Amino acid sequence: MSKNTPLVAGNWKMNGLRENASELVKLSESLKSAPVDGVDVMICPPATLVLAFSELMKESIVQIGAEDCHTLVSGANTGDLSAEMFADCGATAIIVGHSERRADHGESDALVREKAQATWRAGLVAIICVGETAGQRQYGLTLDVVRRQLKNAIPDAAIAKNTIIAYEPVWAIGTGLTPTVEDVTKVHDEIRKELVERFGAENGGGMKLLYGGSVKASNAKELMSVENVDGALVGGASLKADDFMGIINSYKS
Repeated sequence: MSKNTPLVAGNWKMNGLRENASELVKLSESLKSAPVDGVDVMICPPATLVLAFSELMKESIVQIGAEDCHTLVSGANTGDLSAEMFADCGATAIIVGHSERRADHGESDALVREKAQATWRAGLVAIICVGETAGQRQYGLTLDVVRRQLKNAIPDAAIAKNTIIAYEPVWAIGTGLTPTVEDVTKVHDEIRKELVERFGAENGGGMKLLYGGSVKASNAKELMSVENVDGALVGGASLKADDFMGIINSYKS
């Protein structure tokens, strides 16, 4: 069983305006009034909110991350944002390689790898996403796909301190469908095995492995109790403080 400190991270995707800071404040106050010991909490809002949310959470245990970054420090890249810019705004981590970036923007494993390196360059933690589509799952390719993504998307210099892996079965994101406990166990065990073989027991064993894919309060306790699941990368359920707290509370004894 993994002994890594769990992380429950919320990915707001393209949702949220300044007025939605009230949900973040409510989350922080809930964690202060009813602490869940031994669990790290993070919210990754749209880029427009990273600075404001970071400033709001200066005295809170809630960390703020970003949803994506460019590979370069600066340059003629209109509309893009560098990892250094997010670090300057107070972010502590950046999600790279999310399935929606891969599908909607054609991001390859090689590009995800570069983005992870850029995240480290800025002194931040890279949350590297892997996962299979419905078609790949149907043909029994889940483990082959995940192994390939792990091999090609994680840089050789990865260490536990700067790298988190999120397994997100693409077919389960936003669909309400959820893999069985057996399915999640099988994939997470394989990911841990691959990481330990490549990076050694300390680093490979110390990298947090998050599960992402239709996580909600009603199934969180079962999913978070799976061996080698060190927390969750949560989508829609992270937009409301009460829903997100329901997932965080799955770690209460």
